[in-house]
Amino acid sequence: MQIPMQIVFHGMEPSEAIERHIRAKAAELEQFHGRITSCRVVVEAPHRHHHKGRLYAVRVDLTVPGGEVVVDRAHPQDHAHEDVRVAVRDAFDAAARRVEDLVRRQRGDVKVHEPPLHGRVARLMPEEGYGFIETADGVEVYFHRNAVRGDRFDELRPGSEVRLALHEGEGEKGPQASTVSVVGKHHMVG
Repeated sequence: MQIPMQIVFHGMEPSEAIERHIRAKAAELEQFHGRITSCRVVVEAPHRHHHKGRLYAVRVDLTVPGGEVVVDRAHPQDHAHEDVRVAVRDAFDAAARRVEDLVRRQRGDVKVHEPPLHGRVARLMPEEGYGFIETADGVEVYFHRNAVRGDRFDELRPGSEVRLALHEGEGEKGPQASTVSVVGKHHMVG
């Protein structure tokens, strides 16, 4: 790491063994992002008067170029967190998942789910089991009866309103719907 770690113990004496454990866990994070610029870890001992078991709380704050990751286990529910090493491990496991997600977003690897398209059935070939939907922007999209949810292909008529999700890439008949949902009368969009 480029900046030294800051490790803080609240309600307990600092422990070299726990500090080594934290540093080892932090070093593992570098496999997910090689440019972690700061890491602050707060380990808080449970209050003695806590009546449901003494669970350690761990907070991990990481800074990387273009982002920050915060994992706050302030109110742990897992009774395994009565062991401070387990609480630290779980906090760093969560931090690793969040760093991976951040790296994917920064690379543009995260798929952005488009809202479903709306359209109307333009043409149907019921004997062949397919049809075409015209979207609001005038594009015709092929669909097969198997793409229609709820086995409702036979209810469709030209002009029926539907929601659809596009299949990635195009089929031999052009754009193709992977899922078609019939819009009921109470869901009509004007």
